Amino acid sequence: MAGGIRDSGDDDDLAESHDINVTPFIDVMLVLLIIFMVAAPLSTVGVPVNLPRSNAAPAEPIDDPVYITLQPDLTVSLGEDPVARDQLGPRVMAATGGDVEKRLFLRADATVPYGELMQVMNLLRRAGFTKVALIGLEASQ
Repeated sequence: MAGGIRDSGDDDDLAESHDINVTPFIDVMLVLLIIFMVAAPLSTVGVPVNLPRSNAAPAEPIDDPVYITLQPDLTVSLGEDPVARDQLGPRVMAATGGDVEKRLFLRADATVPYGELMQVMNLLRRAGFTKVALIGLEASQ
């Protein structure tokens, strides 16, 4: 026995809609937006360092800065990667693409002796980099 659907002739039936339902798509996009808003600040955390305070006016931000950090235990980091002092020159040269005119940003912990900071600056000067900016926190008035 076979069955079939019969048209009863009623015009009260709902018409089929061939539109895409975008509500689930919007829900997924909002969830992804929230995830990226929470994760973005966490991804910018660098090497922890206690910077000294400075009275100098803040400089204009530049694109793609190269940070060198001297930590309290006197280890040197290029960006977030630790670097041996004898490899600092070649690694900075690779990070800048061989551009010795590029400004480098040197961050040192407030507890680091001045002589150690000068040794790192001498290593950079020996590698050909003469534009080195020292990073500090703004002093409160």
